[in-house]
Amino acid sequence: MTPRPDVATPPLRPAVLHILLALTERDLHGLGIAEEVERASEGVLELGPGTLYRSLSEMVEAGLIRGVEAPRDDADPRRKYYRISPSGRVLLSEETARLQRLVETARERKVLPDTA
Repeated sequence: MTPRPDVATPPLRPAVLHILLALTERDLHGLGIAEEVERASEGVLELGPGTLYRSLSEMVEAGLIRGVEAPRDDADPRRKYYRISPSGRVLLSEETARLQRLVETARERKVLPDTA
């Protein structure tokens, strides 16, 4: 079995990348993260409970996200909310820059059309 790459080392697994993106604008609970990932990916990526909660746990351990208090208007005390950390934002920025370079290479090689 091949060892899994570290959760905080590029290239990021799709679940980790999308979770970080989902948390850039506001704190979310697990189901809210899964819904935002599905919406943002236009249904291409659906995070099942195992993938979602394993990824969240690994990301907390790596310091990419942290648990925060639920907003006062959330009536469900079982929900745990998450917030992206400063190091999570740095990693997200590095990974999206890497992906942008990849897209630029694809355009140069005529794999993708130029956009004006």
